[in-house]
Amino acid sequence: MSDWKDPDNVPDPQINGESYRNPTEVKMSQIVLPCHANHCGELSVGQLLKWMDSTACLSAERHAGCSCITASVDDIHFEHTIGVGKVVNIIAKVNRAFTSSMEVGILVTCEDLYTDKQWKVCHAFATFVARRTEAGKVQLKQVMPHTQMEQMEYSLAAERRRMRLIHAEIITDLLSKCQEYEDAVPAERTRVESVELVLPPHANHQVSTFGGQIMAWMENVATIAACRLCNAHPTLRTIDMFHFRGPSHIGDRLVLKAIVNNAFKHSMEVGVCAEAYQGGEPLRHINSAFMTFEVLDSDRKPRTLPRIRPEPDGKRRYQEAVARKKIRLDRKYIMSCKQTQVPLSVPWDQSNQMYLSYNNVSALKLMDARNNWVLTSEKNKVRLYTSEENQMLCFKVEMHVSVPAEQTFHLLSDLRRRKEWDQHYEECELINQADEEDTLYRVTTPSASKWGKGMEFILLASRRKPCDARDPYLIALRSVTLPTHPPTEDYTRGEVLCAGFTIWEESSSVTKITYYNQATPGVLPYISTDIAGLSSSFYSAFSACSHFLEANKDKNEKTFSCKLYTTVHRFISDY
Repeated sequence: MSDWKDPDNVPDPQINGESYRNPTEVKMSQIVLPCHANHCGELSVGQLLKWMDSTACLSAERHAGCSCITASVDDIHFEHTIGVGKVVNIIAKVNRAFTSSMEVGILVTCEDLYTDKQWKVCHAFATFVARRTEAGKVQLKQVMPHTQMEQMEYSLAAERRRMRLIHAEIITDLLSKCQEYEDAVPAERTRVESVELVLPPHANHQVSTFGGQIMAWMENVATIAACRLCNAHPTLRTIDMFHFRGPSHIGDRLVLKAIVNNAFKHSMEVGVCAEAYQGGEPLRHINSAFMTFEVLDSDRKPRTLPRIRPEPDGKRRYQEAVARKKIRLDRKYIMSCKQTQVPLSVPWDQSNQMYLSYNNVSALKLMDARNNWVLTSEKNKVRLYTSEENQMLCFKVEMHVSVPAEQTFHLLSDLRRRKEWDQHYEECELINQADEEDTLYRVTTPSASKWGKGMEFILLASRRKPCDARDPYLIALRSVTLPTHPPTEDYTRGEVLCAGFTIWEESSSVTKITYYNQATPGVLPYISTDIAGLSSSFYSAFSACSHFLEANKDKNEKTFSCKLYTTVHRFISDY
């Protein structure tokens, strides 16, 4: 809590000598009153979700210039509860706009007016869609990032969007066998069903039910279901990513159903579904969500929970809850940590591939967004820059080549060809091509000294094509561990925390290549003399890279198929 800085107390960035504020930024401040609180005197999460949705919607509409509706919300992890009398501050702004949808970032903080302390409660990302007008589908204007932070969020928004599109696909790979427990509570005992009539106060100016209001009703029935399992008052900790499948309007009867899907040692997952109908029409599925609850003891520590026994028709939900718990742990372990907190090598498997890939690409994008690079030296139009931050040394090498960007991307994507121009690559073995974007390699390098062993790296290479002209091609590299490839006696196992290429198309025939590396003990021996100005081996390597690219630019050697990219981009264009 002490590391967090109040955004309201941070001076606005200066652009051309003038104070700058994001034009899509919307702020909301609310005092928590008893009518907003639950039985514990803490702000109801349902009420907080309504405030967050309203703030984010206003930000989206400010950018779109028309009414917008909530399409989805990413995972939300609530770090702290908020008591009566505290002030809730919410800031929302559009990070990036696509064809007709946009990502809105939401930051929620709590303020104690008596002690002047503030702390972060949660950070969320919501997707909003501009409603069709009489003229047809709305084409959103692009967001123009101005600050380093805006550029970073703009770049990461594309990666988060990619992850949303394939989020549901990994559930089927993680279903585990159903384990029965003695003296378990029947899941049927936790089942809750409630109905709400949508009235004008529940709807926006377009007579559609507020997404936040629906989420609040869902949180209410989910809390009741959780109470029935533990016979105590639970605390909501996380809400998984979810999508609104259709709209609800004034006059709808909203049927809300909840049941505990599974209970673990200190947490339980509650599944909740919202359906709507009017008159005698069939039920329309509006939304489904999964919420994780804990029960805290007098010391605010999680209590041990009773186990659940699924009903015959609930075994799939029971198994899927286990899979989702595995996914949550992967996300928390891999994605939610600060870059300095992530272990160098993380075990790779199919279940966490998506999150490791996200971490790999986002780390490179964060390095690319830095603005504290210092030019160390330049030779033959190859520039070497360094940056030191949080006691970590990073470097980048920049050059231009007369080769089309896409062809440069394909030639540099296959690490097996890197030894053709990089003397530090002795051998490169393709271990596993997980899909069209992620590949695992084993790389060996010669010893950096006359008497030492050579180095061995197990690398995950993640590549991305640009979403639009303001994105580069990306090839991100990081170390992982594989049980099939343990360390060997012949080599010293090295680690790469973050490395890779950004490839920018400056014209149809000129491309800017930037290579990044976050120096680790395994990498430093190879680059220390270059950074100190005592060697020019880096310039020789990247000059050789330039010759390699130009020698192969007329050859149609594309090692990887682009079918997945075509599918994903077609899906994105329709989204």
